[in-house]
Amino acid sequence: MTPPKPASPAAAHRAEPAGPAPRAFVITASDTRGAADDPGGDLVARRLAAAGIDVVGRAWVHDERAALEAALRSALGPAGADLVLVTGGTGVAPRDVTPEAIRAVGDRELPGFGELFRMLSYLEIGPAAQLSRAACFTAGRSVIYALPGSPAACALALDRLIVPEVRHLLGQLRRPARLPKPRKP
Repeated sequence: MTPPKPASPAAAHRAEPAGPAPRAFVITASDTRGAADDPGGDLVARRLAAAGIDVVGRAWVHDERAALEAALRSALGPAGADLVLVTGGTGVAPRDVTPEAIRAVGDRELPGFGELFRMLSYLEIGPAAQLSRAACFTAGRSVIYALPGSPAACALALDRLIVPEVRHLLGQLRRPARLPKPRKP
């Protein structure tokens, strides 16, 4: 029996083999949460594992930019994470510095994630969604997400945006760079 043709070129592109399971690291940025009391981080780790993503580590750091940057570098370096998710620190309070820490470690922002997250959040919580600074950055061939600490917000981001697309995103980051074809005179 012949397998069905994908509905579009985009669907065909996403149907390509995904490779090994991504390796994820979950960081909770909070002055009050820890391993014994982290509902947002626990939810992220459970949902990633349920999606077939290997959670290779977790860390809890205070809402301090230097501590977050060090945790991100450790997750991307020694821990070997393809995917880092930071929960907490994405609001507008003075100690909310997660996006700034990720910006310092990351290479390129993917603004579509934050835009879509705020749109979906607006449909659930209304105008308070504009206070979120949820973000996504690439870091070499890895990706970093900044999520609010709320379990409901984490579930929304994971279920609607991250899990459905992360393997494709990582596949794109791992593609070899192609030189443009020379133009014919």
